[in-house]
Amino acid sequence: MKEGMFVIGNRGWIKTEREIRITISTNEDVCNKGAYLNLMLQLNKIARHAKGVSVNKTLPQYYNHMDLFCRFVADNYNLKTLANIQNKHLVNYVTERQSEGKSASTIKNDLAAIRYFHDQIPNPRSQLSSNQILSENYNEFHLERRRFGGVDRRPTELEYQALVTLAQQSNSSSLALIIMLCREQGLRVHEAVRLSRVDAEKALREGFLTVKGKGGLIRQIPLQTQSFSVLQDAMQRVNRGEKLFVLQDQKAHQVIQRVQDFIRNNRQKVLDPLNTRPKGVEITMHSFRHAYAKEQYELFIEKGYTEGDARLAVSKLIGHNREDVTRIYLAE
Repeated sequence: MKEGMFVIGNRGWIKTEREIRITISTNEDVCNKGAYLNLMLQLNKIARHAKGVSVNKTLPQYYNHMDLFCRFVADNYNLKTLANIQNKHLVNYVTERQSEGKSASTIKNDLAAIRYFHDQIPNPRSQLSSNQILSENYNEFHLERRRFGGVDRRPTELEYQALVTLAQQSNSSSLALIIMLCREQGLRVHEAVRLSRVDAEKALREGFLTVKGKGGLIRQIPLQTQSFSVLQDAMQRVNRGEKLFVLQDQKAHQVIQRVQDFIRNNRQKVLDPLNTRPKGVEITMHSFRHAYAKEQYELFIEKGYTEGDARLAVSKLIGHNREDVTRIYLAE
């Protein structure tokens, strides 16, 4: 038996290229399929010869943590080379995992896995800082709290409207519609980008937007007043059976990247001096979900819900179904 085959045989937890391709074709959570495949093949090459931790326990766990990270940087940064991982990728991944309600121990394992595999790369572009250094340099990076939260990430109404106006004036006015749907309906950016004209027609007819979220979880969200006109506008731009925001010569991850780049490139232009975010916490597409969650929570309280019931109701709207996750969005 060849040495390479021997290594693979003792590391059966490494996904074969065929298994990765099956994941890509069957898992709608993977948007940037090409970049994800590239990263996973690079990860496999490293994992086959990685040393220093238990091959049967720690390394398989690290591999699974790294798999999820590869999906994130592929979809959100179009990253194609593991050697190009930077601090900003870690910080934003931590924010994403916290918004999913992951525990401090899980996220620390995420970071340990990323750093472990990054250390195996011969010539990385950047050195990854320690958790302590990251917490000193990035206000949004917090790991020590037993329960995450306490960080207000919401844009003000002024910032939101200013970004919409800039998007409407851009070469791709559909960016404004995506931003508005994420804010008014509490959608993840990939959930908005995946919507089809059929989805829009159904929502306008029933008054509820049906969304397939992470893990295939389907939820129905009451259609906000402004969303009616947003969907109607989007429908006029495409034919029946087509995606609302992804043209035939485009891929979903390209549209997602364009929206995120637009926010990154313009958020400093719309800063409201009255915003309540801590210094260094920037507006992202995810910020609009925080604003939606806070708004819906206050509406439920006005209707007479208890605080716990209101948090649970909000969590269902944003696709989590866990009351404790809502605390993160409310910055409690």
